[in-house]
Amino acid sequence: MTRSELIAQLAQRFPTLARQDAEVAVAEILGAVGGALKSGGRVEIRGFGSFSLNHRPPRTARNPKTGEKVSVPAKWTPHFKAGKELRELVDA
Repeated sequence: MTRSELIAQLAQRFPTLARQDAEVAVAEILGAVGGALKSGGRVEIRGFGSFSLNHRPPRTARNPKTGEKVSVPAKWTPHFKAGKELRELVDA
């Protein structure tokens, strides 16, 4: 499901909610999740899952084209862990 499909489904499910309002709501929710992760926090949505950050330490890799060694700097990557209810729903 894409962002625009989510907005369309929200607008369809709640007829009193205008499409523009659904668009603002989705943007605010995703912005809040991104903002919390940017500040180093963790976001947990009960029954759905949690978003957190994983630290990837610096390492030496190889350029597959030339075989030359390349240093890859440390970085933070977002990580999603599905909640119990979501895992059971998908498994069924």
